[in-house]
Amino acid sequence: MKGCWAKYALTGAFLALLAGCSSKPTDRGQQYKDGKLEQPLALVNQPNAKGRPVNGKDFGEQVRQVQYASSGLFGRQNGTYSAIESWLMAGADTRQLRQFGLNAFQMEGTDNYGNVQFTGYYTPVVEARYTRQGEFQYPIYRLPPRKRGEKLPSRASIYSGGIDDRYIIAYSNSLIDNFMMDVQGSGYVDFGDGRPMRFFGYAGKNGWGYHSIGKELIDRGEVKREDMSMQAIRQWAQEHSPQEVRTLLETNPSFVFFKAEEYTPVRGASAVPLIAKASVASDRSIIPAGTVLLAEVPQLNEKGKFNGKYEMRLMVALDVGGAIKGQHFDIYQGIGPDAAHLAGFYNHYGRVWVLKAAPGTGQPVFSNPQNGNNGSLLLGSN
Repeated sequence: MKGCWAKYALTGAFLALLAGCSSKPTDRGQQYKDGKLEQPLALVNQPNAKGRPVNGKDFGEQVRQVQYASSGLFGRQNGTYSAIESWLMAGADTRQLRQFGLNAFQMEGTDNYGNVQFTGYYTPVVEARYTRQGEFQYPIYRLPPRKRGEKLPSRASIYSGGIDDRYIIAYSNSLIDNFMMDVQGSGYVDFGDGRPMRFFGYAGKNGWGYHSIGKELIDRGEVKREDMSMQAIRQWAQEHSPQEVRTLLETNPSFVFFKAEEYTPVRGASAVPLIAKASVASDRSIIPAGTVLLAEVPQLNEKGKFNGKYEMRLMVALDVGGAIKGQHFDIYQGIGPDAAHLAGFYNHYGRVWVLKAAPGTGQPVFSNPQNGNNGSLLLGSN
């Protein structure tokens, strides 16, 4: 994102935050029903998927954002976008993709049986003030000057005042909220003065390696591996003293600095504004920017457990992340606490098909055909 687009080293950090999370396969949505796939992307005539996408309207808005923000990206993908528009307006039957000039390539997944990993990320909202006062005691910093390759102080040192106060740009009322914004790489800050929220974009890191506090709690035996989530971490923080919370966070020496901007849309690494649940971060070596995915996403209950059902979604790859490698996508969940709730739970599996306009037989999956038609798309809603 912008701020979060620079967070390409951080997007998907919940995977690192929740490192080691696992459970029984059926609890995480693995399906094991397609047979073994021998290549990362396998051409299939008809995806073995039921139901039409639930987010046609949001997908259409995401495509429009691509068109407005990046004419080059839109032009390279417009043949696919137009074919999907026609397919959606005709009812979005997965058995009819080829009739609309679309090829579907199933991803082999993390296990070669089509089970692709889904995690989630979001944009937090943090309450803060310009000066230290009352409950607002926890500094948020801008990036201090440094020489190339030089490390800045560790998190523990920064918490102890290792960076000059002149680099403080706000004081929040929650150290754990600061940390979560750190993990996400950007966030909105509400100064409580009636003015629009400020966007705090990613400005850089201190150069220290990342250590998962989720794994730390698991290793200590304080949270069960199968119960680990962002919510579990927050619950632990509520039940422990500020000093204990600080000590836990200090086990992760990595620290993120921010730059204050005017209120701005959340953007991905492609500099395109992101629409919740219609955009993902991907591994660009497999899934290039602008690629459309037809995804069978596992549904979770209010406790973050897989409820045995899936929903079909169309999503565009517009972001990247240091933890997002291979057969893995990070779904952008949106802004604020509701988005945080979903993002904090997702570490599940579903099936994914890459949709591409069919340029002819024998063509590679990603030939990036140029298309000069930049007409407006009016994708149908569901």
